[in-house]
Amino acid sequence: MKPVKVGLLGIGTVGTGTFNVLHRNQEEIRRRAGRGIEIAMVADLNTTRATEITQGRCRVVADAWQVVNDPEIDIVIELIGGYGIAKELVLAAIANGKHVVTANKALLATHGNEIFRAAQDKGVMVAFEAAVAGGIPIIKALREGLTANRIQWVAGIINGTTNFILSEMRDKGLDFGSVLKQAQELGYAEADPTFDIEGVDAAHKATLMAAIAFGIPVQFDKAYVEGITRLQSCDIAFAEQLGYRIKLLGIAKRVQNQGAEAIELRVHPTLIPAKRLIANVEGAMNAVLVQGDAVGATLYYGKGAGSEPTASAVIADLVDITRLATADPEHRVPHLAFQPDAMSDIQIVPMSEVCTSYYLRMRVKDQPGVLADITRILADGDISIDAMLQKEPGDGESQTDIIILTHLTREKHVLAAIERMQSLPTVLGAVTRIRMEELN
Repeated sequence: MKPVKVGLLGIGTVGTGTFNVLHRNQEEIRRRAGRGIEIAMVADLNTTRATEITQGRCRVVADAWQVVNDPEIDIVIELIGGYGIAKELVLAAIANGKHVVTANKALLATHGNEIFRAAQDKGVMVAFEAAVAGGIPIIKALREGLTANRIQWVAGIINGTTNFILSEMRDKGLDFGSVLKQAQELGYAEADPTFDIEGVDAAHKATLMAAIAFGIPVQFDKAYVEGITRLQSCDIAFAEQLGYRIKLLGIAKRVQNQGAEAIELRVHPTLIPAKRLIANVEGAMNAVLVQGDAVGATLYYGKGAGSEPTASAVIADLVDITRLATADPEHRVPHLAFQPDAMSDIQIVPMSEVCTSYYLRMRVKDQPGVLADITRILADGDISIDAMLQKEPGDGESQTDIIILTHLTREKHVLAAIERMQSLPTVLGAVTRIRMEELN
């Protein structure tokens, strides 16, 4: 049987890894797929570099349209990134009857509904394991391995850059700016790290996981997104003293809101009990915790980025498509796990209505009555205190920190209480608020 012909759009870090792993393990992959898979054509603006990488083993072109329009190409791998030309190329490949493999979480989180609909209409597959958590097969786990379960929630450390920064801040007591600079020097952070440190990258991935876990359309525009740029090293240290670690989590959760089923979709720094396995995921590693009603909690851990880890996911998608290309489209695994005509329109909960616990830190004047005023405000807002830590002021100091952990409460009530606290003359500056999750 003749090999499957693949066209590769972009041969940067992941593209290079894909080309090399596919060539290195070609016999093993052929045995698994049932036929050979070969990259026959590569499109990259830097044709000189692309030719050096491919070493004459395939055709190299500068124009990506040559790949998507070539009748000999069976599968197109899109590794260009972004929302613009990548979307046009993917839709054109689908229109030409080609299957698509992509690592482009931004594209799918924003235009996935359109892309999956086009693929469904054309009877081709769009595979995207590499779009979430690099080499960790979390898409396959959610879409196939856990198909018997009613997924209750998914919580993931799904951005290696921010996890590296938070790990370094905790281990070395450094401030955010210093560690970000270090992350950039080591190659963990881009020159413009905005998508990572502001939580956008994690929100793209959480959006895709939520769609697969709950059978809802991708709805990135409804995700709550908060990054780590305002975190201070003192809060990481206080959290440690209280038995918690701070991680940037992507959370998708099935809840009841005003008597109806709803979905929480949020990304933000989160206090997690230090005894939880996911709290001990350090450095640039990723981990996703999934709670199913039948299986309970399952944890998926590994490298969330990098040349060959991500290539592993890209090639797994190539193998899947090769196995299923001749199958009746109606009997393939649906793109978002649920049959297209069985998708749900469950509401995404506004962040103001989300219920969780909170870490609150405030700088206050060291004088009588301060704590009484603060606890009265919390009581007025029906916010219950779980634990409290009051630091002794240093010699000659007239200010101190109060740290409060709350029980479950609604976000809007906490925000209202914080506004009242900040109006007190004894509370100095802004109150720090970080959400908490038990994940059990």
